[in-house]
Amino acid sequence: MRLPKAVKIVDVGPRDGLQNEAKSVPAEAKIAFIERLADAGIQSVEAGAFVSPKWVPQMADTAQVLAGLKRKPGTSYPVLVPNMKGFEAALASNVEEIAVFGAASESFSRKNINCSIAESLERFAPVVAAAKDKRIRVRGYVSCVLGCPYEGAIAPQAVADVAAKLHAMGCYEVSLGDTIGVGTPAKAQAMLDAVAARVPVEHLAVHFHDTYGQALANILACLERGVAVADSSTAGLGGCPYAKGASGNVATEDVLYMLNGLGIETGVDFDQVARAGWAISDLLDRKPASKVSLALRSKTA
Repeated sequence: MRLPKAVKIVDVGPRDGLQNEAKSVPAEAKIAFIERLADAGIQSVEAGAFVSPKWVPQMADTAQVLAGLKRKPGTSYPVLVPNMKGFEAALASNVEEIAVFGAASESFSRKNINCSIAESLERFAPVVAAAKDKRIRVRGYVSCVLGCPYEGAIAPQAVADVAAKLHAMGCYEVSLGDTIGVGTPAKAQAMLDAVAARVPVEHLAVHFHDTYGQALANILACLERGVAVADSSTAGLGGCPYAKGASGNVATEDVLYMLNGLGIETGVDFDQVARAGWAISDLLDRKPASKVSLALRSKTA
């Protein structure tokens, strides 16, 4: 296998993970969670989202979280923004990186952000331009890259088209998300090959949900194709409210265990991440969704 020597982990737990939790998590706990992950060596930690509190109440305190956060030099704390209103709120919180999110499925785009794919890209254009003007980095997300809850299978070229447009718009990195976790390694590679033909692989990341237990295999398949950035969520927090039954981002602990076993550098302290996962899981009154975390905790109990 030809694998990268180092992989960057983007931990989406504090945003993509917590936003789907029914139990309200106080800002102080979110701050502690984010700071633990940064202290563990995670280079990029999603800190929140400036979206409608009506639709995503868990993210209503993002400004408060950012205000109380001790930002570690060299660590990025991206926030999700859907439009110019969200960008202006992010700007007021002195962010250095934002993320915009599109979809490769027309149906999912309309259900998720109430507009077509083309309209979503038109909406993002002024946001990305304004961010570039302020020297704020922009990351792009593409949802449903391997399947949609409404349309089923998604053509790799449809994914490539959206990813290429986000990259051309100015997104320094495009994260390819298997939102409902239906992908398998060969399909993941076929999708990635189509995207990489239009966006350099060094500007791509992967974001797999573990609904069908394929996330680690899919990540490994994409690493073999040259991807060196993987999104994951500590304790396996999160799912997707628009995809029924799609629970669980791949757990950061499980990804780290695999990467460590392959001798791939991450710069992350595994034990510290595990402890951060235990703390947030205890707060939520449930066990981590990470098998590695559960095994380690049973040994240390």
